[in-house]
Amino acid sequence: MKSPIGERLGGCLNYSKDMERCIEYIEQNIKENLTAEEIAAETGYSLYHFSRVFSLCKQMSVMEYVRSRKLSLAAVELFSGKRIIDIALEYGFETQSGFTKAFRKAFGYSPSQYAARMNGYLQDGPIFEIGGYLMNPVIVQKPAFRVAGYGIATNVAEGSYTKDIASFWSHYEGENLESKMYEILAPPKHGEVGLCAPALDSGNASYLLGVIVDDFSKVTPDMLTAEVPEAQYAVFTTPPVDTSEGKDQEAFVQVIKSTWKYIFEEWFPGSGYDYDDGKLDFEFYDERCHSRVDTVMEIYVPVRGRAGK
Repeated sequence: MKSPIGERLGGCLNYSKDMERCIEYIEQNIKENLTAEEIAAETGYSLYHFSRVFSLCKQMSVMEYVRSRKLSLAAVELFSGKRIIDIALEYGFETQSGFTKAFRKAFGYSPSQYAARMNGYLQDGPIFEIGGYLMNPVIVQKPAFRVAGYGIATNVAEGSYTKDIASFWSHYEGENLESKMYEILAPPKHGEVGLCAPALDSGNASYLLGVIVDDFSKVTPDMLTAEVPEAQYAVFTTPPVDTSEGKDQEAFVQVIKSTWKYIFEEWFPGSGYDYDDGKLDFEFYDERCHSRVDTVMEIYVPVRGRAGK
C-alpha cells in the first residue's frame, strides 16, 4: 500500500505535463495581470482542483509563484538602466513603494540597494575578482533554527572532507531530490541551507543540504538533521554569474570558492571581527541561484567582535 506521501508524489508526477504547460503560460504572460482563475482555465481544471495540484507540485500557491517570478525577472531588469518605477509598472505593481516592499521581502534589499550591490559584476571580463561590495557584508543577528535534508557523513581530520562533499554533489539528484525534500518536510519557506555540522566525536562531521523546518517530526530515516544555534553573522553575497540558458555552472562554483577564500584571507584581517568557531557557518540558496543572468547565493559566517576593537 502506498503511503499518503507516496501517493502525493505520484500524483504530482502524473500532472507534470500539465504543470509544464501552466508554467509556460505564466512565463509567456508574466507582465500581464494574471489571475488564478485565468491560469486554471488554461489547464482545463476547476480553480479548486488546479490550486490543490499546483500547491502540491510547487510547494506554493499559484499566485505566490507568479509574484515570485515577477520579482525575479524585475531584479534582472534593474541592470537594463530602466527607472525603478517603470520596472514596477511593467510587472504589474501599482506603485513603486509597493514594488519596493515586495522586493525587499523577497531579496532582503530595496531595488536600488540590490542594484548597487551587484554593480559592476555583470560586465564582460574576469569574473573571479572578489571585492567591492563584499568589503561591507551585512551583519545580522539570527536566532537558532533547525535544518533537515540529505547529506553525507565525512571526516575532516582525515582529510576526506572535500572529496566526500564533492562525491555528494556529483551524485546529487538535483530537482528530484529537492522536490522530494520539500514534499516530505513541507518547510514554511523556500530556500536551501548547505552546512557542515561537527559530530561529538572529534574529526567527524556531516555535510547537509536541507531546508529550515519548525521541528523534526517529518524527518525520514534517510535524512540528516542539524540544530543551528543563535549567532551573529557576516552575510556575504557572491558576485553575480550568468547561469541562464543552460550555461556551464562551473563559473558559479568557482565564484563561491573565491568568495570563501576572500572572506578568510582578505576580509577577516581588517574587519574588526573574529570567526566565532563555537557556531556554524552555512550557505543559503534561494531562487536567485537558479538559471539567471545574475545568479548569486549568500554565505553566512558567524562572527564576534575582536577584543580591543
